[in-house]
Amino acid sequence: MNILIADDEHMVLEETKEVVEEVRPEAGIFTAEDYIGALEAAKNEQIDVALLDIEMPGMSGLDLAKRLKELNPDMNIIFVTAYAGYALDAFKLYASGYLMKPLQNEHVEKAFANLRHLPPQEKPKLKVQCFGNFEVFHKGQPVVFARGKAKEVFAYLVDLKGAAANTGELCAILWEDSIETDKNKHYLRNLIADIRRALQECQAEEVFYSKRNQFAIYPDKLECDYYEYLKGNQTVINSYQGEYMKQYSWAELSMRHIT
Repeated sequence: MNILIADDEHMVLEETKEVVEEVRPEAGIFTAEDYIGALEAAKNEQIDVALLDIEMPGMSGLDLAKRLKELNPDMNIIFVTAYAGYALDAFKLYASGYLMKPLQNEHVEKAFANLRHLPPQEKPKLKVQCFGNFEVFHKGQPVVFARGKAKEVFAYLVDLKGAAANTGELCAILWEDSIETDKNKHYLRNLIADIRRALQECQAEEVFYSKRNQFAIYPDKLECDYYEYLKGNQTVINSYQGEYMKQYSWAELSMRHIT
């Protein structure tokens, strides 16, 4: 995803860039302090999302949005302003968002999660919540697993951060070190099928790996608060309240990685 940020105030521009980098660390970010630089960037790059200040000298953000949409009708426009009075005009342009300054991460995240036009070849990632109760979301809605233990298996694989677990390990986690009986192995196969179905409904099958009695998830295909914490994301670190996958007793072992 390529993101353009346009604001004539340099300090505000840098603050906006910092928030966007935290919310979409994988994105390519281009900045402009006037409409000329913004139009130049849009001509030279495939811009997927433009965050535009509305009050800029020479050309307003509203007029700039019209010019940008002429260059790329599928560009998502998010207006950023200190004034609420432009909201109606903004939405007449079919904007993807209208954010008030100063920006807050959660508001920017919500705007990106509800873009009118998804960038080519890009699908919304599953959002995994590890802090507090473990939950999985797709487009803001909880992912429903047919069985509670299927959700627990998925949670355990998230906890492993991409490392694989075999049938014996998963049986031990699910049934507290019980022996690996044929009954348990059969039930585990049903749980794996439940996971696949839940992910298929979200068109997120690529998240899950299963081959030759090895099961894992691909961490880079998830948005996960635990992973962001380990990367040093200060916003996530500040939001941590001392609880991690609290509905699962085995998760207490992972607390040592969270200080």
